[in-house]
Amino acid sequence: MRAAVLTVSDGVHHGTRDDRSGELLEELLRADGFEVERRVVPDERSDISTAISTLAAESAVVLTTGGTGFAPRDVTPEATRPLLEREAPGIAEAIRADALTRTPHALLSRGLAGLVGATLVVNLPGSPGGCRDGYAVLRPALRHALELAAGEQASAHRQT
Repeated sequence: MRAAVLTVSDGVHHGTRDDRSGELLEELLRADGFEVERRVVPDERSDISTAISTLAAESAVVLTTGGTGFAPRDVTPEATRPLLEREAPGIAEAIRADALTRTPHALLSRGLAGLVGATLVVNLPGSPGGCRDGYAVLRPALRHALELAAGEQASAHRQT
């Protein structure tokens, strides 16, 4: 199954910062058996939207990292929202609730989650810790979510 990691960062795009969050997400996804494609874009709404659209056409899941906070150039949610055909607010809420147990700054996260066609798109924070913890919240339901989104008839609705 294919997954994509989209790093949204001016610094990473310009080569002045390492992409530690993108690297971590790639490792986590590969450990779970996904083939992973990675891209980096600057904090520009049109670049983010174009990359999400392209990656969603090729992947079952797109995880973005970065651009979800309050800084003026944090526009990942604004670039994501118009693309979503169906939002999955429970995912974003669960990631924020989990993060809130560790930092009050979780209240400042504006990340979204939802479906672009049959592809799940989840906005994660730009920090490696935020990505690690956010993926840990998503992971138990990820395969089932992707099966349902793909319309797999053999995937029964499960209570957990």
